[in-house]
Amino acid sequence: VQLQASGGGLVQPGGSLRLSCAASRSLTSFGVMGWYRQVPGEQRELVASIRANGTPYYADSVKGRFIISRDIAKKTVYLQMNSLNPEDTAVYHCNAKINAFAEYWGQGTLVTVSS
Repeated sequence: VQLQASGGGLVQPGGSLRLSCAASRSLTSFGVMGWYRQVPGEQRELVASIRANGTPYYADSVKGRFIISRDIAKKTVYLQMNSLNPEDTAVYHCNAKINAFAEYWGQGTLVTVSS
């Protein structure tokens, strides 16, 4: 399984970015897909995820600002990030789990929120 993440970049506070995670296989084969982020020296944290049935989850820090979605035909999961602030600066990683024993990671994409 390969996950290709893209869409990171530099954005001003209050701005928006959309991350994409393209999978090499059908999204319906995954129990859950999600986005994690990591700041150097800190643990990787779950930002948002979406289950096979479409149920989303959001960390409290991004609720109301981020939206996770998917396009099954394109085998792609998106993370729309709005009202970005400097605390959202991190490397964002795409993750896919088939079950508790099969987990895959994409390469990170850097998001920098700065004026």
